[in-house]
Amino acid sequence: MGGAQRPAGTPNALRTARRRGLLARMFAPRPVKAGESFGAPGQGPSLAISVVTVVALLLLWVAITSSGMIKPLFLPGPRAIVEKFIQVSTEGFAGSTLWQHTLASLYRVFGAFALACVTAIPVGILMGVSRIGRGVFDPPIEFYRPLPPLAYLPLVIIWFGIGEFSKVFLIYLAIFAPLAIAARAGVRSVSMEQIHAAYSMGASPRQIVMHVIVKSALPEIFTGMRIGIGVGWTTLVAAEMVAASSGLGFMVLNAAEFLASDIVIMGIIVIGFFAFGFDLIMRYLERVLVPWKGKI
Repeated sequence: MGGAQRPAGTPNALRTARRRGLLARMFAPRPVKAGESFGAPGQGPSLAISVVTVVALLLLWVAITSSGMIKPLFLPGPRAIVEKFIQVSTEGFAGSTLWQHTLASLYRVFGAFALACVTAIPVGILMGVSRIGRGVFDPPIEFYRPLPPLAYLPLVIIWFGIGEFSKVFLIYLAIFAPLAIAARAGVRSVSMEQIHAAYSMGASPRQIVMHVIVKSALPEIFTGMRIGIGVGWTTLVAAEMVAASSGLGFMVLNAAEFLASDIVIMGIIVIGFFAFGFDLIMRYLERVLVPWKGKI
């Protein structure tokens, strides 16, 4: 009668089985779609994996800063970043609050992005459908596209001064080239079968461009918009180096001069937050406006 053995289904064993089942569901690939023998490479949800990755990085950050392996001057802990975020939001830094710095940068980046969308997308489409347009616009775009914005920043200052326009124009130039090239690539990727089918149904050249070519080029255009806004945020720091008194890039550069690494990291996090948020919006719009992407 002494030591009766525990049954296999003890509470601890059941909890372990449930935990393993949860992890298996989180990291399991998506079921194969109808008509597919095997799932496409990379198919399946990744949200749970991304959440686990972010949490692991945060825990690693806390562990490193708490252990004293790196001095706070070089890598402050998350608590110091939060405290500095509250302080700059209420008391300000370099003459402006965090909200004022953010509004100045958003105006510059998204103003330049809007101007680039209005001009670069039609230019890219024109380059794709017209050999004259390609001959006119392709050489200057391909010439300045590889140049870093800092290379032609002095010329922009000489031409337009150090006012607000020069900053927006510098960001605009950085976004224009990848967006125009993406629109051109989208136009060139349209299959001739679609164009011939539209012609056979009586479509005019204008209708071919508007209803066949432009719609088929939308996936590439959205990709160019996502790349362009990323380049715009990168150029923002260079643009705000010149006679700026507000902006996230200005705040980061100014804080770096005083070795205020907590403000530098906070500014980087804020820039990354808005950049990532806009990218999520673009992904959603792409799913809504281009539902056929990857299905034909």
